[in-house]
Amino acid sequence: MSDSNPVLRDVREAEERVRVIGHRTPVMTCAALDELAGRHLLFKCENLQKIGAFKIRGASNFVFKLPDEEAERGVVTHSSGNHGQAVALAARKRGIEARIVMPSTALEVKRRAVEGYGGIVVECEPNEQSRDRTAADLVAATGGTFVPPYDHPDIIAGQGTAALELLEDLPGIEALVAPIGGGGLMSGTSIAGRGLNPEMRLIGAEPAGADDAARSLAAGEIVPQTDPRTIADGLLTSLGPLTFSILSEHLERIVTVSEEEIVRAMRLVWERMKLVIEPSAAVAVAAVLSDEFRSLEGFERVGVILSGGNVDLDRLPW
Repeated sequence: MSDSNPVLRDVREAEERVRVIGHRTPVMTCAALDELAGRHLLFKCENLQKIGAFKIRGASNFVFKLPDEEAERGVVTHSSGNHGQAVALAARKRGIEARIVMPSTALEVKRRAVEGYGGIVVECEPNEQSRDRTAADLVAATGGTFVPPYDHPDIIAGQGTAALELLEDLPGIEALVAPIGGGGLMSGTSIAGRGLNPEMRLIGAEPAGADDAARSLAAGEIVPQTDPRTIADGLLTSLGPLTFSILSEHLERIVTVSEEEIVRAMRLVWERMKLVIEPSAAVAVAAVLSDEFRSLEGFERVGVILSGGNVDLDRLPW
C-alpha cells in the first residue's frame, strides 16, 4: 500500500466501502449556535455513526480494501477506545478475526464494546512500549495485517468520507472545521474539501492543553505530544508523518480552545441541539464559537464535523 497522500479519487472509492457498514449520518443545524457563532453552522453528526464515532469510516476502508489472501490472516491493532471498536466491527463484517491490543487500565465498558463487536482483546501494560511490542508480536505470530489508527492513506481516505457526504448534501459550504488528535479526520476532511472546492477554508480545532498539532505546524516539524492535559481524551495523540504533511499543505490555521470552552460547547450542544457529543467533538464546536474564529472573514456557511458521542456518563464534566 502506498504511503503517498490520498486524493479525492481515493475518498470517493472509500465511500463505496464505507457504505457496507457505516451510516450516511445526518446534518443538523441550530439557530441558537448560529447566533453565538455569527455564522450558519452545519453539523455533520458522526456521534450518530456506527460505534458512535467517525472511526468506522477509516477502519472499513482499510479492512475491506485488503486483498483476500491478506484478509484471511486477520487484522491487528492497538486502541483503548473507538479505533479498536471500529476495527473489530469492520473485521466481523468481512468475516475475519481482529485482535485488539488494549492497556490493562482501559475502561471495562470499552473492553466489553470491543468484544461485543467480535474483537479478541489482548491485554498489555499501560505504556507505549508494551503496546507496540504486543501488537508486533501478534502480527508476527498470526501473519495478520496491522491497522494503523490514523497515519495511513487508506485510513485518511476513509475518514474523509464524512466531509465528502457533507459537501455532497450541502455543496454551498465555504469552510470546514474538525478536531485534531492524530490528524486522520482533519487530513481526510482537507482532501475532500479541497478536492471539491480549491477555495475551501480549512480550519482545525485543538485543546490548548494538547496543542501539539498547532505547535508542529508553527515549527514546521512534528512536535511530539508529551504531557497532554485535557478532557478531550480522543485528541491526545501526536501527528504522524503523513497527517503532518497533509495538514501542513492544506490548513489555514488551528484554533486552540480552553477546557472551559470545551465544556461550555459540549453542554450547549446537549441542551440546545439535544445531541450527545463527547468532549473531542465539542472542541470543534468551541472553536467556531471562539473570538479567534469570529475574527476570520470571507465566509458564512461552515461545516463542523461532530466526531463522536461516546461519553462516560459517570464522569460528565458538569
